[in-house]
Amino acid sequence: MGCMLLFLYINKKKIVIQKIFYPFLYFTMYRTKLGLKLMDRMSEKHPKFLKYLAYSGVVIGFFGMAAMSFLLIQNFYNLVTKPAAVSGVMMVLPFQVKGAFYVPFFYWIISIFLLALVHEFSHGVIARLYKIKIKSSGIAFLNIIIPIIPAAFVEPDEEELKKRPKMQQLSVFAAGPFSNLIFAFVVLAIMGFVMAPISNALFSNNGVLVTGFTPGNETFPAEIAGITENELIIGIDNMPINTVENFTEIMQNKPSGESIVITTNITNYNITLAESPDNESRGYLGIYLTQNQEIKENVLQKYGKILPDVFVWFVGLFYWLYVLNIGIGLFNLVPLGPIDGGRMLQLAMHRLFKKKKGDIVWKTISYIFLGLVLINVLWPFIQTIVKSIIGFF
Repeated sequence: MGCMLLFLYINKKKIVIQKIFYPFLYFTMYRTKLGLKLMDRMSEKHPKFLKYLAYSGVVIGFFGMAAMSFLLIQNFYNLVTKPAAVSGVMMVLPFQVKGAFYVPFFYWIISIFLLALVHEFSHGVIARLYKIKIKSSGIAFLNIIIPIIPAAFVEPDEEELKKRPKMQQLSVFAAGPFSNLIFAFVVLAIMGFVMAPISNALFSNNGVLVTGFTPGNETFPAEIAGITENELIIGIDNMPINTVENFTEIMQNKPSGESIVITTNITNYNITLAESPDNESRGYLGIYLTQNQEIKENVLQKYGKILPDVFVWFVGLFYWLYVLNIGIGLFNLVPLGPIDGGRMLQLAMHRLFKKKKGDIVWKTISYIFLGLVLINVLWPFIQTIVKSIIGFF
């Protein structure tokens, strides 16, 4: 945060402010020409391949929009009909707060910046593929009074873009989310084919680590029993647990209401399983887990702890790059106002209903999904308020 403030101060004469609810919520944008020549070179190198890729992005984009729309509606239904249901959309923040998805600070800032860079650069490459002028690129910051979230941006000539055929416009809009999904699967491939073999050479599995608890107003069995974050689960009902797969295989066969004994590196816990939010007959603990590993003795003697610790840090970075690129890439396909999915929907409505009526339909759908997103984000607070009112009366 200090670095962001320093950057803005040094470049204050070149900063442009986009007001939302200024001075509480606004964007600061530092416009440059960085990357524009590289966008030109990439768009000229394999134009046919890029066009096929862009068309694929449009198809995937509309499928993704349909899937995200269905999931938001389904999640809203679950929230109002199932007390244990969890919000499907959360703010992604580098600090722990109720109702938000926590990502450690350095993983958060690096991942957000890289996914924004990939997203915006892809918009630029496809725009240049169709010879649409790019006015500027640069660095932006979302400010909540002070700069909070760093981002990158590419600024195509909007008037020129609007005059292009709808397929070209759709290709530009879809390029950002589609590139995030591609980036996520490239990262996943690196984790699977490069990092996994290295990990097997450096570490051995020795249990599953509790990293958190299911958010919401309902407290689930693991937390009620007294299990804490960073405890290591090493057994269930006297059966050893070395991997996440072991844990999942055993828990899949445990019905709700059954009593089990969980052994950790600290003590044993007698726990009665709750109903799973997704399947009432299946047992549920309400915890988040990750694989825990220990450094092999021969590695420890040869390299010490520094090399394995650095490797673990990079594994964490790649994990969050995968998760956030998938999550934010798909969220950008929600049919909502100014984001990429919303702009794609607007063009589709123009095609179906002509411009004037299409805009009315588009705005109606956007408001509906804005409501669904806000309900998901604010649901933990809504539950708290409702319970307080009921308790008062």
